[in-house]
Amino acid sequence: MTLIDGKKLSALVKADIAKEVESLKQQGYKVPHLAAVLVGDNPASQSYVRSKVRSCEEVGFESTLIKKDQSISEAELLDIVRDLNEDVSIDGYIVQLPLPGHIDPDKINLAIDPKKDVDGFHPMNFGRMTLGLPAYLPATPQGILHMLKHYSIETSGKKCVVVGRSNIVGMPMGILMSQKRDTGNCTVTIVHSRTKNVADEILSADIVIAAIGRAHFVTADMIKKGAVVIDVGINRVDDASRKRGYRLVGDVDFEHVAPKTSFITPVPGGVGPMTVTSLLLNTLKAAKKEIYG
Repeated sequence: MTLIDGKKLSALVKADIAKEVESLKQQGYKVPHLAAVLVGDNPASQSYVRSKVRSCEEVGFESTLIKKDQSISEAELLDIVRDLNEDVSIDGYIVQLPLPGHIDPDKINLAIDPKKDVDGFHPMNFGRMTLGLPAYLPATPQGILHMLKHYSIETSGKKCVVVGRSNIVGMPMGILMSQKRDTGNCTVTIVHSRTKNVADEILSADIVIAAIGRAHFVTADMIKKGAVVIDVGINRVDDASRKRGYRLVGDVDFEHVAPKTSFITPVPGGVGPMTVTSLLLNTLKAAKKEIYG
């Protein structure tokens, strides 16, 4: 069993990004600028945004954090989005999810300029991705592709089962893994809450990508020997032995699944760091106008 170290890979990719940013500066180009909009005080969102800001500093990006109270109206948030669309100093930005219940996330997403949509959630980028055209790929799926490639994991002709069908991870991951690309060419099955015999579907997989948001959903009896397991889940479970009163676990029962695998990601320290790094890669592409010119 080989542990896929997302933290180590993230550091390598960030080092490459930092070199490119320094080269851009020496050539007289502007430094890439990433902005983040954070609404409310969701602890997970706050932690994720802090990580993004810190990562920007590490690679030499400029960063802007726009923090707003939970009570902000939808109209006010849309005004912020329009301002960011028009701000030529900002190359890309994200509106951190989840948003308060009174704000329609689809309406916000549709208002974002696709050229600055470094999260890759706008229908323009999602559609381009689906057609195999240049696009900002959603950060988590893009990070997973980097991991599979870095560890030279063969995907062509393999059966890949994606657990979960969210627009953020599950659906784009299934599309990307099935496409004709170096890290792709899989036969893909997406399983979800209405799938019959979920365990049997997962057991048939050469590659399992778990993104369902349920702690330890994937158990050892669902994994065939030698499978590759990518765990996207980050779940809090109570743990009185920890100072914070909880610990983070994935969607995979790591302790019992790991011995059966050829490759597996840990939680934390697996997919998470590469998600943030992928956002930096998209911002760099936006600054260089690689996708839209």
